Parts: sequence; structure tokens; C-alpha cells
Amino acid sequence: MKYLKLIINNENKKRDVFFNKTELQIILNLYAKMVSGGEWKDYGLSISKKEISFNVYHRASEFPVYRITKNLKPKNKNQKYLIKDSKNQIIKNSGNIKDLIESIIWKKFKLVN
Repeated sequence: MKYLKLIINNENKKRDVFFNKTELQIILNLYAKMVSGGEWKDYGLSISKKEISFNVYHRASEFPVYRITKNLKPKNKNQKYLIKDSKNQIIKNSGNIKDLIESIIWKKFKLVN
């Protein structure tokens, strides 16, 4: 008992489980710009073991128009951040969220009666 050694291994515990402050600020800046232009109306967050997504709605509808997703277990580093459409198809992916959001031309919605 004289030679006890305490070993702490925190490497496995340190995981991204949500958007960090910088990522969330970039997303919310985009959201504020689109809301002030009258193009986006609401948002929601979805969290699972594999991904976290910021869902954007044009109206109070069932499906999000866009999903800005952070992949928690990417197969390669270019698939860490994804933008998906309402059909859950990937529009674009990147390893950097700022470059990803700036590279997309966010379309205006036109209401059809």
C-alpha cells in the first residue's frame, strides 16, 4: 500500500457533444440575418449520438428546410459539418463551419398559392 499510483485517463471522456460557442455564434449570426430578411421563421435543435443539428424552418411545418449538422463521428474530416435540405440530402460538407456557411448562397423563398 506504500506505492499507490493514481492514473487519470481523460482522453476518452473529452468529446464534442454540442456546438461550441464559436460554432453556435456563426450559425446564430446567419440565422439572425435570414430572419431579418423575412426568409426564415423558426429553428430547432436535434441531438443524437451521431450528430447535432440546427434545424431551420420557413413556417411552422413538420420538416426543416435546412439542417446545419455537426457530425460527431465523421468518417473523414471533410464530413464534420454538413448542410442538408428538406429531403435530408447533403447540399455541401466541410471540415470548417465558417467556410461552409459562407460558401452557400442562401436562396430566398417564394410562396406559391
